[in-house]
Amino acid sequence: MAKVELMIQPQKNTHLILRTLLSGVAVLALRHGVKLQIAGEPGPIHPKFSKLAAVKTTQKLTAVIITHNVAGTIGDCLAALQEVAGEILVLDSFSDDGTVEICRQYGAALVPQEWLGYSATKNLGNSLARYDWILSIDADEVLSDELVNSLKNLMPEDGVVYALDRLTNYCGKWIRHSGWYPDWKVRLFNRNDVQWQGDFVHETLAIPAGFEVARLAGKMYHYSYKDSGDHLRRIEKYARLSAQEQFERGKKATFAGLWLSPIARFVRTYFIKKGFLDGKEGWVISCRNACLVRRRYEILKEMWDGKAPRVKHPLFLAP
Repeated sequence: MAKVELMIQPQKNTHLILRTLLSGVAVLALRHGVKLQIAGEPGPIHPKFSKLAAVKTTQKLTAVIITHNVAGTIGDCLAALQEVAGEILVLDSFSDDGTVEICRQYGAALVPQEWLGYSATKNLGNSLARYDWILSIDADEVLSDELVNSLKNLMPEDGVVYALDRLTNYCGKWIRHSGWYPDWKVRLFNRNDVQWQGDFVHETLAIPAGFEVARLAGKMYHYSYKDSGDHLRRIEKYARLSAQEQFERGKKATFAGLWLSPIARFVRTYFIKKGFLDGKEGWVISCRNACLVRRRYEILKEMWDGKAPRVKHPLFLAP
């Protein structure tokens, strides 16, 4: 197939008109076996998209993702990001499950990077981005079509950060209560104003006082827990990370922490946050939230006692 490259640099006030005309020419060219590429447009499009998708508009923003062995979810994540991001930057901590190959297939810029912690790794990725506006996405998150359109039509403003409406899928079911939803997450920001903070787990964004938080229409689908075993492993992981954080802050495990806090967490998740409306999954989430709190204080106590934390399954198992 022949390839023709148009070297046209339209002025700002004629950009949209010329872009529309060139798009029509590109479609006609494709029908006659000629591959047309407009100067400055993104490179190859993954076969999942139609030929018409090759003539598309992306924002001057960089999508930044940190990865490690996420081959099961990264493809869908990148496919949606191709529609909105002028650059997709992936910091990969030496995955060996095919993650790197999938990222290359979707045209992402790959940076091999040893794990520095959530905040430090994300901030490094932001500093390497081509654009100042950062769309920070996890490898198990996928933008809905409505959210893609919102981002395409957005004109980011100074002094504003943008929150996305995250909806989590738990073992195949969308969770709309249990403290998991609504779950607005600020994910689009200017790196010159905003940075990630937090050393262990639950990293947060340091947003300057006086900044407006604007909410965008559309869902960010979160495919966080693929099965019950995955949830149990994460409970152990997050319990250890949060215990380490509290240990370094000098906090100790008290009777209330070990026995009362887990009960309070269950009551909050199942009753106050209406976990019962999520059915069986709401019950499991509520029990395991309590278990996470208990494990955190168990590990914290072992650390203060000078013992190596034991590997232990959560107390509450799924029915």
